[in-house]
Amino acid sequence: MKSIADLLAEHPFFEGLPEPALELISGCGHNVRFEADDRIITENEPADEFFVLRSGLAAVEVDSPRKGPVVIETLGPGEILGVSWLLPPYRWTFDVRAVERCGAVSIDAACLRGKCDDDHDLGYELYRRFAGLIRSRLLATRLQLIDVYSVGAS
Repeated sequence: MKSIADLLAEHPFFEGLPEPALELISGCGHNVRFEADDRIITENEPADEFFVLRSGLAAVEVDSPRKGPVVIETLGPGEILGVSWLLPPYRWTFDVRAVERCGAVSIDAACLRGKCDDDHDLGYELYRRFAGLIRSRLLATRLQLIDVYSVGAS
Protein backbone atom coordinates (compact mmCIF):
# COMPACT_ATOMS: atom_id res chain seq x y z
CA MET A 1 0.00 0.00 0.00
CA LYS A 2 1.31 3.44 -0.95
CA SER A 3 1.67 6.20 1.60
CA ILE A 4 0.10 9.63 1.12
CA ALA A 5 3.61 10.99 0.42
CA ASP A 6 4.04 8.36 -2.33
CA LEU A 7 0.69 9.32 -3.88
CA LEU A 8 1.58 13.00 -3.83
CA ALA A 9 5.01 12.31 -5.35
CA GLU A 10 3.27 10.64 -8.32
CA HIS A 11 0.93 13.62 -8.87
CA PRO A 12 1.98 16.17 -11.55
CA PHE A 13 1.19 19.17 -9.31
CA PHE A 14 3.80 18.10 -6.77
CA GLU A 15 6.44 17.06 -9.31
CA GLY A 16 9.92 18.12 -8.28
CA LEU A 17 9.11 18.83 -4.65
CA PRO A 18 11.78 17.42 -2.34
CA GLU A 19 10.88 14.43 -0.19
CA PRO A 20 10.84 16.44 3.09
CA ALA A 21 8.26 18.84 1.59
CA LEU A 22 6.11 15.92 0.42
CA GLU A 23 6.30 14.42 3.90
CA LEU A 24 5.16 17.71 5.47
CA ILE A 25 2.23 18.02 3.07
CA SER A 26 1.27 14.36 3.39
CA GLY A 27 0.96 14.79 7.16
CA CYS A 28 -2.14 16.86 6.41
CA GLY A 29 -3.68 14.34 4.01
CA HIS A 30 -5.92 11.30 3.88
CA ASN A 31 -7.62 9.28 1.14
CA VAL A 32 -11.25 10.00 0.22
CA ARG A 33 -13.71 8.65 -2.32
CA PHE A 34 -16.81 10.20 -3.88
CA GLU A 35 -19.54 8.37 -5.78
CA ALA A 36 -21.10 9.68 -9.00
CA ASP A 37 -23.31 12.74 -8.33
CA ASP A 38 -21.89 13.29 -4.83
CA ARG A 39 -21.45 16.95 -3.96
CA ILE A 40 -17.73 17.42 -3.24
CA ILE A 41 -17.76 21.19 -2.69
CA THR A 42 -20.67 23.55 -2.03
CA GLU A 43 -20.41 27.26 -2.82
CA ASN A 44 -20.11 29.51 0.26
CA GLU A 45 -19.29 26.61 2.60
CA PRO A 46 -15.96 26.72 4.48
CA ALA A 47 -13.00 25.81 2.27
CA ASP A 48 -11.21 23.71 4.85
CA GLU A 49 -9.51 21.27 2.47
CA PHE A 50 -8.49 20.73 -1.13
CA PHE A 51 -8.32 17.56 -3.19
CA VAL A 52 -5.57 15.91 -5.19
CA LEU A 53 -7.56 13.97 -7.80
CA ARG A 54 -6.31 10.46 -8.48
CA SER A 55 -9.22 8.96 -10.41
CA GLY A 56 -12.63 9.90 -11.80
CA LEU A 57 -14.07 13.17 -13.05
CA ALA A 58 -15.43 16.18 -11.14
CA ALA A 59 -17.46 19.06 -12.61
CA VAL A 60 -16.84 22.61 -11.39
CA GLU A 61 -20.19 24.41 -11.65
CA VAL A 62 -21.65 27.86 -11.24
CA ASP A 63 -25.37 28.52 -10.95
CA SER A 64 -26.74 30.62 -13.81
CA PRO A 65 -30.08 32.37 -13.28
CA ARG A 66 -31.02 31.58 -16.90
CA LYS A 67 -29.70 28.05 -17.23
CA GLY A 68 -29.24 26.59 -13.76
CA PRO A 69 -25.94 24.84 -13.05
CA VAL A 70 -23.33 25.49 -15.76
CA VAL A 71 -20.19 23.38 -15.91
CA ILE A 72 -17.18 25.69 -15.99
CA GLU A 73 -14.59 22.95 -16.12
CA THR A 74 -14.32 19.19 -15.72
CA LEU A 75 -11.31 17.99 -13.75
CA GLY A 76 -9.81 14.52 -13.71
CA PRO A 77 -6.85 12.48 -12.52
CA GLY A 78 -3.69 14.49 -12.13
CA GLU A 79 -5.50 17.71 -11.26
CA ILE A 80 -6.12 19.73 -8.10
CA LEU A 81 -9.63 20.51 -6.93
CA GLY A 82 -10.03 23.64 -4.83
CA VAL A 83 -8.02 26.81 -4.36
CA SER A 84 -10.31 28.78 -2.03
CA TRP A 85 -8.50 27.37 1.01
CA LEU A 86 -5.53 29.65 0.24
CA LEU A 87 -6.97 33.08 1.02
CA PRO A 88 -9.45 34.47 3.55
CA PRO A 89 -12.34 34.21 3.99
CA TYR A 90 -11.64 30.51 3.12
CA ARG A 91 -15.02 29.86 1.52
CA TRP A 92 -15.77 27.94 -1.67
CA THR A 93 -16.66 30.05 -4.71
CA PHE A 94 -18.06 27.23 -6.89
CA ASP A 95 -19.98 24.00 -6.54
CA VAL A 96 -18.23 20.77 -7.49
CA ARG A 97 -19.90 17.44 -8.11
CA ALA A 98 -18.50 14.02 -8.94
CA VAL A 99 -19.38 13.12 -12.52
CA GLU A 100 -18.21 9.56 -11.85
CA ARG A 101 -16.63 7.79 -8.91
CA CYS A 102 -13.60 9.83 -7.77
CA GLY A 103 -10.62 8.89 -5.66
CA ALA A 104 -8.57 11.69 -4.13
CA VAL A 105 -6.23 12.72 -1.38
CA SER A 106 -7.87 15.33 0.83
CA ILE A 107 -5.43 17.87 2.28
CA ASP A 108 -6.49 19.65 5.47
CA ALA A 109 -6.16 23.38 4.74
CA ALA A 110 -5.57 24.66 8.27
CA CYS A 111 -2.90 22.02 8.79
CA LEU A 112 -1.11 22.93 5.56
CA ARG A 113 -1.40 26.70 6.11
CA GLY A 114 0.24 26.21 9.50
CA LYS A 115 3.08 24.24 7.96
CA CYS A 116 3.54 26.91 5.29
CA ASP A 117 3.68 29.59 8.01
CA ASP A 118 6.41 27.58 9.76
CA ASP A 119 8.32 26.77 6.55
CA HIS A 120 8.31 29.82 4.29
CA ASP A 121 10.18 28.02 1.50
CA LEU A 122 7.40 25.42 1.36
CA GLY A 123 4.78 28.16 1.51
CA TYR A 124 6.39 30.10 -1.32
CA GLU A 125 6.66 27.02 -3.52
CA LEU A 126 3.04 26.01 -2.96
CA TYR A 127 1.73 29.54 -3.51
CA ARG A 128 3.75 29.73 -6.74
CA ARG A 129 2.22 26.47 -7.95
CA PHE A 130 -1.30 27.46 -6.91
CA ALA A 131 -0.95 30.89 -8.58
CA GLY A 132 -0.38 29.13 -11.90
CA LEU A 133 -3.38 26.91 -11.24
CA ILE A 134 -5.57 29.91 -10.38
CA ARG A 135 -4.51 31.64 -13.60
CA SER A 136 -5.51 28.66 -15.74
CA ARG A 137 -8.83 28.27 -13.90
CA LEU A 138 -9.67 31.95 -14.38
CA LEU A 139 -8.99 31.64 -18.09
CA ALA A 140 -11.19 28.54 -18.32
CA THR A 141 -13.97 30.34 -16.43
CA ARG A 142 -13.68 33.39 -18.68
CA LEU A 143 -13.97 31.28 -21.82
CA GLN A 144 -16.92 29.34 -20.44
CA LEU A 145 -18.74 32.52 -19.41
CA ILE A 146 -18.22 34.03 -22.87
CA ASP A 147 -19.85 30.90 -24.28
CA VAL A 148 -22.73 30.96 -21.76
CA TYR A 149 -23.62 34.60 -22.34
CA SER A 150 -23.15 34.55 -26.12
CA VAL A 151 -25.86 31.92 -26.67
CA GLY A 152 -28.78 33.53 -28.46
CA ALA A 153 -27.02 36.89 -28.72
CA SER A 154 -27.40 38.85 -31.93
